[in-house]
Amino acid sequence: MVLTAVSVQNPEKHRGRLASLTRTPAVLPIEALVDVADIVIECAPSKLVRSIVAPFVANGKTAVVLSAGALLELEDLVELAKQNGGQIVVPTGALIGLDAVTAAAVGTIHSVRMVTRKPIRGLAGAPYIVENNIDIEQITTPLKIFDGTAREAAKGFPANVNVAAALSLAGIGPDRTKIEIWADPTLTRNTHRIDVDSDSARFSMSIENIPSENPKTGLITALSVIAYLRKLRASLRVGT
Repeated sequence: MVLTAVSVQNPEKHRGRLASLTRTPAVLPIEALVDVADIVIECAPSKLVRSIVAPFVANGKTAVVLSAGALLELEDLVELAKQNGGQIVVPTGALIGLDAVTAAAVGTIHSVRMVTRKPIRGLAGAPYIVENNIDIEQITTPLKIFDGTAREAAKGFPANVNVAAALSLAGIGPDRTKIEIWADPTLTRNTHRIDVDSDSARFSMSIENIPSENPKTGLITALSVIAYLRKLRASLRVGT
């Protein structure tokens, strides 16, 4: 596979990095990507998901979506992919154990609960926090700021808890998957704990993710996309 093109809000900001690659990709507007690529990787604000994904799946191509929360409001994209032979891929991202959740969902999952704890910078500016006038900048001890469904969390924290959306899509859906969100000034890493109870297994998972350049996203999220791309043509594939 070859990186043929990228689309960015500020091309000048990234020209140096792109020029350092073995093969410099073209910098194109979003609408031109489908003409030069078979796979698109969306890692943009959630409001751009439709414009990035729809052209690819409508042409029978693949869209890798990191803003998984947006898919809960754009369910028609899945139908568009189905009708045209396209595919939407939600990578493992910042979670471990999605294979186990997917397998358990073939049977019956009774409950899924996730507790997310993030440093202040990882939650600052989220719509839910702004709308409810929560002043997390001043807290000195861990504060639970949300307790609800994955669908509600995706609306209130569109850039912060895509992991909850991915978990819900792998398991029992966004309305039955429960999530707590904590702002924790004592943390430097994004942490997630997931408890699953099903007819085939009961299991718990926890992970502490090192933030990337963007404090809202863990470094392992980008690495999981690379792992997915390598798996596409691998002689040996490990995992479902």
